[in-house]
Amino acid sequence: MHPLFLLFSTVSAFLAVAFGAFGAHGLKAVLSPDMLAVYKTAVTYQMWHALGLGLIALLYKPNQTSRLLHYAGWLMFSGILLFSGSLYVLSLSGLKWLGMITPLGGLCFLAAWLLLIIFSFNYYKKEATESDSL
Repeated sequence: MHPLFLLFSTVSAFLAVAFGAFGAHGLKAVLSPDMLAVYKTAVTYQMWHALGLGLIALLYKPNQTSRLLHYAGWLMFSGILLFSGSLYVLSLSGLKWLGMITPLGGLCFLAAWLLLIIFSFNYYKKEATESDSL
């Protein structure tokens, strides 16, 4: 298990729940429906990618030499910060220029998932080859 990725995953999931509750109860009367939707998108993506980061943390223990998992973890964490973080600030501040940062976080998410696909495919090939040789 990768202890730092596990820590990032659990803290991020905790914050997603806290931010979601804050949005549902504290911001409903403050934000416009459009900005509340942006805020909810940030919470949703943060939670899903916190879980993805937890998956990477678990996969890391038996695969500690995998650069794919290492980079996927950092990209997933960076995506949470850039994507969800920019949407939180955008929805709360109204600073529209932050919308330029959000796609960078989305690209981090996509790259992280692509690296996980490559890792999974390589793992599948390795396992299939080993089972054929038995």
